[in-house]
Amino acid sequence: MPVLAPSRRLFIGGSLATAGAALLSPRRAMAQSAATLQLSWLHSVQFGGSYIAQSKGYWTDAGLDVSLLPGGPNAPVEPPVVAGTALVGISAADYTAAAVNQGAPFKIIGVAMQKNPFAIASLPDNPVNSPADLVGKKIGMALANTPVLEALCTVNDVDISQIEVVPTQYDAAPLVQGQVDCLLCWATDLPVAMETQGVESVTMLLADHGYSVHSQTYIATEDSLANRREDLVALMTGEVRGWEDYQADPAAAAALTVEMFPDAGLDLPTQELQADRQVPLMFSDLTDAEGFGWFTDETVAANVETLDLLGTPVSPDLWDRSILEEVHG
Repeated sequence: MPVLAPSRRLFIGGSLATAGAALLSPRRAMAQSAATLQLSWLHSVQFGGSYIAQSKGYWTDAGLDVSLLPGGPNAPVEPPVVAGTALVGISAADYTAAAVNQGAPFKIIGVAMQKNPFAIASLPDNPVNSPADLVGKKIGMALANTPVLEALCTVNDVDISQIEVVPTQYDAAPLVQGQVDCLLCWATDLPVAMETQGVESVTMLLADHGYSVHSQTYIATEDSLANRREDLVALMTGEVRGWEDYQADPAAAAALTVEMFPDAGLDLPTQELQADRQVPLMFSDLTDAEGFGWFTDETVAANVETLDLLGTPVSPDLWDRSILEEVHG
C-alpha cells in the first residue's frame, strides 16, 4: 500500500491501538447502539467536528453511543473496519483504493476534505507557485510519496527528471536551513509549524493543480451498509452537525480539542491555526449547496483519474452516496 501522508498513517499493517476511551455526553437517549469511529491519526483539531458531535451529544440524540479511537503508526484504520470492531473509519481515497484492490469490501460514504491537503511549501524569496516552478528545484520529501509527485508532474506536463528529490524526515528544518528549496507536506502541518515559529512560507495546494484525491474520507464495509444502515445514518448525522458547528466557530473547536485531550501535547495557538487552515479544505460551494461530506459524480471521476496515475485503479462504485442522501434529506 503506498504511503501518501507522511504525518499520518505510515503502515496499513500493525496492531490496533487500545487507547482512547470515549468522552460521553451526559444526555442519553432511551435506546443506544454502540459504535466506534476509528480516526486516521492522533487526536488533534483535524477531527474537531467529531469532538463537537461527542461533546454536544449529537450522536446520543441520534440513538448512537460512539467511541472515538485515535489512529497512529501502530493503529491503521482499515483492519478494525474490516473486522467490524469499528463501524466507520476515517481514511483517504488512495488508501481505500489500495485496500479494495487487495480485496477489502469498503465503500466511501462521505468526504470530509473537499480538497486534498497535500501541498508544496516553500519560502517567499524562492517560491513555488505552480508545478512549473519545481523545475530546477530541490524538493524534500519521503521517497514513498514519489507517486504523488509523479502524478502532479504528469497532470501538469512537468519533466520530473528536472526536479531533484532529497529524502527528508517530516520536518520543516531542511527548508528553513536551506538544504532544500521546498517540501512536499500537508498544508495543515509543516506550514502551520513554521508560522507558529515566526517563519513565513508559501503553500501551493496540489489540489489546485489537478491532483484530485479525496482525503479524510469515511469508509464502511458493504456488510455494514446492508445490515447497520440506521447506525451509519446516525453516525454521519452527528458528524454533519459537529462539522457544521466547526465551520461556524473553528476557534471553539480548537479550544475543545485542547480541553478534551490535555495529555496529547497540544497547544492552543497551533490548534487554532490548524483549525483555520482546514476550513477551505473541508468546506466549499458544493458543501454549502448540498451539505457537509458531499461528493458528485464529477469529483469521483476526477479521483478515479488521479488514482489511476497513482497505480491504484478503482471503479467509481467505490463511492456510495446513499447514506449522505438520507442524512441530508
